[in-house]
Amino acid sequence: MSKGPISKFISKYYLHFNAAALVDAAKGYESQLQSGAKMLVSLAGAMSTAELGKIFAEMIRQDKVHIISCTGANLEEDLMNLVAHSHYKRVPNYRDLTPQEEWDLLEKGLNRVTDTCIPEEEAFRRLQTHIYDLWKKAEKEGKRYFPHEYMYQMLLSGVLEEYYEIDVKDSWMYAAAEKNLPIVCPGWEDSTMGNIFASYVLKGDLKASTVKSGIEYMTFLADWYTANSGKGIGFFQIGGGIAGDFPICVVPMLYQDMERTDTPFWSYFCQISDSTTSYGSYSGAVPNEKITWGKLGIDTPKFIIESDATIVAPLIFAYLLDM
Repeated sequence: MSKGPISKFISKYYLHFNAAALVDAAKGYESQLQSGAKMLVSLAGAMSTAELGKIFAEMIRQDKVHIISCTGANLEEDLMNLVAHSHYKRVPNYRDLTPQEEWDLLEKGLNRVTDTCIPEEEAFRRLQTHIYDLWKKAEKEGKRYFPHEYMYQMLLSGVLEEYYEIDVKDSWMYAAAEKNLPIVCPGWEDSTMGNIFASYVLKGDLKASTVKSGIEYMTFLADWYTANSGKGIGFFQIGGGIAGDFPICVVPMLYQDMERTDTPFWSYFCQISDSTTSYGSYSGAVPNEKITWGKLGIDTPKFIIESDATIVAPLIFAYLLDM
């Protein structure tokens, strides 16, 4: 398929420095797919609230993503945007807000993420009612599921349809649910839904075991990696933090701790990060450091793009979608 105008634009004008790294990373991702390798995409930060779903959902539909690692925030905030978009409030002058103005937003039930406020009542509470029913149902039936599986169930059941405020095609979670795409969500407990679930456990209303744990996510990922790494698995990391740190460790865990020395390294690595290299900064560590931890090989294609992920990721995805 011939490349579209966005792809041609970046190929013509993005020739040096971070711009060139963006194009090289996109071409490297494309080569991985053409060779039959699979790709893990990790989502940190607030990519869902940045509405990355508008293009990421199409990446999922076109089988250019095979597994996702994301924070609990990204897992739920895509759904929140789906059901409460018109109630969001944009604050373009967020850098000028005083502590009192921040407090006023809290009292209005508006939780700020950079320049965007998520409405508590319309977003959090609309999800809470329905996901609680699924938690309770699973517990009564003696069943246990991962956090993302409960959200898949909620989406596919249709109970949220009456609240939809955007085109469902722009929801990456809905696209993933339709494909039953594998997801790992490390540290889910620190998300809003994780906090809500913990509150029910504290009240004695639910058991902690009703939601599967992070260790179970790691063992699931280990089995998935082992089963799918025949032609390679690439690692495309958006941002830093646990969404990237957690899954990349599955390789040294299998190789060193399980002593499966035939485990292949990640076959491609790219990180989009605005964290510059510094002492003790994992997110700012250059990819070569990962060789010493048994995550990447000497010959693994490695890319780092030091820029804003909300600008870079859509451009790379546009290239891969031939836009």
